[in-house]
Amino acid sequence: MNCAEVAEYINTKEYQELNFKRETLVINPPKACQPLGAIFCASGFEGTLPFVHGSQGCVAYFRNNLSRHFREPFSAVSTSMTEDAAVFGGMNNLIEGLQNGFTLYKPKMIAISTSCMAEVIGDDLNSFVIKARELGTIPKDFPIPFAHTPSFVGSHINGYDNMLKAIIAHLTQGKKEKKNGKINIIPGFDPHVANIREIKRMLNLMGVEYIILSDSSDVLDSPQNGNFEMYPGGTKLEDTADSINGVATIGLQKFSTMQTIKLIQESFGHEGLSIYPPLGIKATDGFLMKIKRLTGRSIPEELERERGRAVDTATDAHQYIHGKRFAVFGDPDEVFGIVNFLLEMGGEPVHILTATGTKQFGDEIKVLLDSSPYGKQANLYIGKDLWHLRSLLMTEPVDMLIGDSHGKWAARDAGIPLVRIGYPIFDRVNLHRYPTIGYQGVINLITWIANTFIDEVDRKSDDAHFELLR
Repeated sequence: MNCAEVAEYINTKEYQELNFKRETLVINPPKACQPLGAIFCASGFEGTLPFVHGSQGCVAYFRNNLSRHFREPFSAVSTSMTEDAAVFGGMNNLIEGLQNGFTLYKPKMIAISTSCMAEVIGDDLNSFVIKARELGTIPKDFPIPFAHTPSFVGSHINGYDNMLKAIIAHLTQGKKEKKNGKINIIPGFDPHVANIREIKRMLNLMGVEYIILSDSSDVLDSPQNGNFEMYPGGTKLEDTADSINGVATIGLQKFSTMQTIKLIQESFGHEGLSIYPPLGIKATDGFLMKIKRLTGRSIPEELERERGRAVDTATDAHQYIHGKRFAVFGDPDEVFGIVNFLLEMGGEPVHILTATGTKQFGDEIKVLLDSSPYGKQANLYIGKDLWHLRSLLMTEPVDMLIGDSHGKWAARDAGIPLVRIGYPIFDRVNLHRYPTIGYQGVINLITWIANTFIDEVDRKSDDAHFELLR
C-alpha cells in the first residue's frame, strides 16, 4: 500500500476490527501515571512540598504537565535518583533530599510519592523516613506522609487516591475528639479548580461548615501580584487533622477516592459517601439534598433561583443538543457526569470510552444508560485508548467529541468539533476557571456545547446571506 491507500484503509471497518484486537500495544492512552495524581493531591494542602522519590526527569514531566494545564508554576522536587541509586538503593538520595527540601523551601509538610525506579528496586519509604528522623535530618514531629505510587500500574486517579489516603491517615492519627459539626468534602482528581470554588460557594450560601480535603483552588489559580508565593493556599493542616471529627464525608468522585473513602468509613466513625460529580441539574439537586439531610440546613432562595436559571438555559438551548450524537472520553467519574448531563438534555452518547474504568463503573453507567431512551445506542469501551476511539469516529460517525485536548487529532480526522473538558487542556485558556458542576456548571456546559454546534453551522455555510437568527 502507498501512503494514500494506508490513510484510507485506517478509516475502514476492516481496520477497526483489527485495531480492537490489539492486546499489548497502547496508542495514545487517555491517562497519566500515579505520581502525577499524587503530587496534584499533595499541592492542595497548606505549605506542602510534593516530593517524588525517583528520577529528576519524571518529576520534571509532572511539573511541566500540570503547569501547562493550569498555566501556573507547579512546585515539586525529586530525589534525583540516577544509575548508582538504581543499583544500591535510594535511601541516601531520600535522606539528603528531605534535608534540602526542608531547609531550602521551608514547607509545613513534605508529602512523598514514588516513581518507577524506586518501585522497581523495592525502596521502603517507611524505613527511609524513620532513618532520616533518627539521623536528625528532619525534625521528629515534622509531618511526612508517604504513598507508594508505581507508574507502571494504575493511573493518575489511583495516585491521587493513594496520596490523599496517606495524608489524611497521617494527620488524623490520635486526633479523634468530639464532633465539630463540619462536613468533609473530597473533590477528587478534578482539574477544573473553579469546581472547588463553586462547591464552597454553594455550601456558604447554605450556612454549612466544611473542610475541603485537598483544596487546590488557590494553589493552582493564584492572583498575579508581582511576587512569587511558594504555597499560596491549600487546606490547613489543622483542619485536615480535625476532619476525623466531622459529622460526615462526601467524596465527589467515586473512582479517584475509593481507598480514601474506605479509610474514612473504617476509621472516622461517621458516614462516608462516594457520589458521582454534581454535574447536571438532577445530580446537583441530589448533592444539595444530601447536604440538607446531613446538616439540617435548608436550600436558600438564591440557589433555587440559580436552579431556575439553569432550567431556563436548558430549555432555551434544548433544540441544539437534543438528538445529537456524542462521543465522550476521560476519567470514569467525569465521563459518568457528562453522560448523565447529555441524557438530561436529550443528547445521545454513542461512544463512551475510558482507559481507567472498572467493572463497577461499567455496571453503573449501563444502569444510567438503560434509564433513558437516549442511552439505547451507547457502547461502552473500558481500557481502550484514543486510537481505538479514532476508529469508532471514522466508522460510526457522531456530531461531537467531548474530552481533553488529546482528542483533537481524532476529532479533526473525523471532521467533528471537540468540546474540551477534563485533563489535560493545553491548547485553550481559562477553561479550568469555569465550573462544570452545580447549576452554574449546567449553564457553562450548555453554552459551550450549543454554541460550538452553532459555530459549526456558521463555519460550513456556503450561503453568503445566511440568517443571523438561529
